[in-house]
Amino acid sequence: MKNNLSKLLIIVGLGMICALAAGCGSKTNGDQPQNETEYYSSYKPYTRWWWFAATIDTNDVKGQLDWLKAHDFGGVEIAWIYPMGGDSTTVHPAFLSDEWSSYVAFTKRYADRIGLGCDFTYGTLWPFCDVNLPEGDQTRNYFDSVEIAKRSITWDHPRIARILNHLDKNAFMRYADKMNKGLHEAYKGSKSGVFVDSWEVETQYLWTKGFGEKFREVNGYYIEPYMSDRTLLNHENADVFYDYMKVLSDYVLNEFYIPFEQNAESAGAFARAQCGGAPTDLLTAFALVDVPETEAILYEPTFSKIPASAAALAGKPVITSETFTCAYGWKGWGYKHGRGQSPYQGKEQIADLKLICDALFANGTNQIIWHGFPYNKVGDTTNYFYTTCQISSNEIHNLSGQPLTDFNRYMATVSEYMRKGNTYSKLAVYMPLEDAWMGMEYPDSLQMPWAWGEYELRYINTPEEYKGLQPLWVNNRFLESATYKDGELLCGDMKFNALLVDVEYMDISSLETMIKLASEGLPICLKRIPLQPGKIKNDNYAKLLKELTTYKNVASSDDVITAVPLIAGDNLPDFWIREDNDDYYVFFANPMSQTIKYPLEYCYAFTDEGSHRDITVNHHGRSENISLDFKPMQSLLMKISKDGISFIDLNYIPSKLSH
Repeated sequence: MKNNLSKLLIIVGLGMICALAAGCGSKTNGDQPQNETEYYSSYKPYTRWWWFAATIDTNDVKGQLDWLKAHDFGGVEIAWIYPMGGDSTTVHPAFLSDEWSSYVAFTKRYADRIGLGCDFTYGTLWPFCDVNLPEGDQTRNYFDSVEIAKRSITWDHPRIARILNHLDKNAFMRYADKMNKGLHEAYKGSKSGVFVDSWEVETQYLWTKGFGEKFREVNGYYIEPYMSDRTLLNHENADVFYDYMKVLSDYVLNEFYIPFEQNAESAGAFARAQCGGAPTDLLTAFALVDVPETEAILYEPTFSKIPASAAALAGKPVITSETFTCAYGWKGWGYKHGRGQSPYQGKEQIADLKLICDALFANGTNQIIWHGFPYNKVGDTTNYFYTTCQISSNEIHNLSGQPLTDFNRYMATVSEYMRKGNTYSKLAVYMPLEDAWMGMEYPDSLQMPWAWGEYELRYINTPEEYKGLQPLWVNNRFLESATYKDGELLCGDMKFNALLVDVEYMDISSLETMIKLASEGLPICLKRIPLQPGKIKNDNYAKLLKELTTYKNVASSDDVITAVPLIAGDNLPDFWIREDNDDYYVFFANPMSQTIKYPLEYCYAFTDEGSHRDITVNHHGRSENISLDFKPMQSLLMKISKDGISFIDLNYIPSKLSH
């Protein structure tokens, strides 16, 4: 679950982003584990595999991997957590010990042998924490509270672990050295991903050594008075909070996500990360790692557009999602004597889960990570994890047997099509990061126990009126290296026809970038005249704004957006488009998927009576009117080619499960 929470000399520019995000090679089909340059090449869903602190038996490991293989999983991500039931007397190998490492290495070798991928959560529980973390390496806030660094329900439960300081790359590298030694043998064979979950470090008044000095260097005034009297989060100090977030963001990028990616590469692995919840420039953070990951439905499915946009800009082929977490809600880890069991656990309806994964596919995700599969001894299925959907080898549970296999095959099919070619888009949309940092706290109606601040960008979405152009998010870190040439904005790995800007606030650096692009002829739809964020204003801001608006290709109306949408129509369903040479593949999610919310109503999918949409497809110099007829619980996959339009039969509608 998620807890609450001028410029640094950051060397992140687009060139470094692209270097860190080197593209992947050609794909291979079938069940082979990924090679040195390819991740998740079988398209089949992975599952997070909960290893509870206990003795590990290699026969159990083999039995569970064989079962997953037989049910069309593509691989596992091992996550090391507390003893089942919180039983501190449970015998288990010490975390990262030679015995522990031998079991992990055995698992990796066996997964390779049978053609399954094997990733590793980069620590026990999350966020990164350690019972032996050196003094000074733990996270802290300005008030140096000990409490925010504590974690108890780890592999070493009930010993208290301390959360790593995510603003200190030296602390991270000391932590990584220990993890790499424990995983050394497991890194051999096929390339494994090392995974960091969403940001679960307290963010209010987050601090580290040297932060105050750096803030003064960047902003020219002291932040400490706003910290010490706890007024930083007062709305009248929004400009100060913006300055704080700019500095904090660069710390998070430079001191955590860049070292995390670089360490994975040096260890012979690849970096997979949920950057959601991190107090940083999310688009840049997602672009830095090899495999950006979203999450649903604790995050809105539309949030997936942020990692999907980052992936498109940085040339990343795979966008994963931790999927089905707390689908029907959740109960604490101690519920039912520490065996968890979320609402309807073991009785999940695959039709409900299909709504979630279809919503993700229609917002850019193309690889599903199940959440998840608890480690059990052969013949035993009594272990549960408290926020998960229960994949089980016992067919008394719903996520088992042929229904599970059929669902996995469906998700693998859609994943394969959603990785063909490249993401299609004709419109870049400037991400409202400054608005989020100036907005500070969400209103009470949008806050959750684990989410309080607008910096998380949980609820933003690209504008509905331009949906057929499949708009993607962009930010200044990509735009400042972009050029406009021959009618196209060359931005990272993408080419756009125009830029849409609809924000209340804009940093002066972004304003200067837009003037440069406007001078090259880029059509910019500037919906509003933005304000300058930050406490100390630049006297040239108004002059620069006036300069921007003098260009004929900059207008408040959308007349400058002249690209013809591939998909047009009223009340469009959510969809995602992949462009493969002269062909387009469009996945249309069942319109019911637009209405899902957390927690999902049990059997919600079965209220679908079917629906119809009329669309126009503008392709290859002509227009065709097409009817989209959605049967109950069905989504559609369309192929658009020079020869015409056809539908690819996904051949899957889930039935109602009776358990």
